[in-house]
Amino acid sequence: MSEHAIVARELTRRFGGFTAVDRVSFEVAPGEVFGFLGANGAGKTTAIRMLTGLLQPTSGEARVAGCDVATQGEAVRRRIGYMSQRFSLYEDLTVRENMRLYGGIYGLSDRRIRARSEAALERLGLGDAASRLVRDIPLGWKQKLAFSVALLHEPSVVFLDEPTGGVDPITRRQFWELIYEAASRGTTVFVTTHYMDEAEYCDRVSIMVAGRIAALGTPGELKARFGTTSIDDVFVRLARPEVAR
Repeated sequence: MSEHAIVARELTRRFGGFTAVDRVSFEVAPGEVFGFLGANGAGKTTAIRMLTGLLQPTSGEARVAGCDVATQGEAVRRRIGYMSQRFSLYEDLTVRENMRLYGGIYGLSDRRIRARSEAALERLGLGDAASRLVRDIPLGWKQKLAFSVALLHEPSVVFLDEPTGGVDPITRRQFWELIYEAASRGTTVFVTTHYMDEAEYCDRVSIMVAGRIAALGTPGELKARFGTTSIDDVFVRLARPEVAR
């Protein structure tokens, strides 16, 4: 299983009599952009919490960045990056102070924090905003900054939970350019989104329905399999069959 960045085998999580994630199995290759789709309540968040070592599986197994999520949760968290759907940086700190803070949390030396922060600021075009409080910069900048902070320690896998929510189409496109850039450097990107056009940008996508993976493949494969012209149509057929009729 070590040749894959993420491997799940029959991964299951129950809460009492309710099964939130039901025997989910998939693999994600190094450097792959993997879309993890599903309607609210489908089990995506529970699955991500297990994959990031924050929640113990009830049964099954998973390995992320070479570590067992059930027994090596702390090691998993050291090797991954994570960007939540709720903006997670400190708004009363400056852009540069946030980068310094998270670099320290990730265990980077002061020298590496400075070098990687400056490189990220230059790549994002945020050099002039480095001394501004995060609360004073536009939402799109905040989202791109949060992504860069999640990559500051050069993790092998980064989890992005609805990273482009609320931003304009141009910023969304710029954000995906950053995703492609990270993937080209070998970082595996595991991304959830409610924008079905963004699913088309992924190398492969899975669609969860009621705790199970109902479909998995490249966007082209899924559209061909279901005889549709868009992932949005595939999603509606699987997740909202009453609408698709």
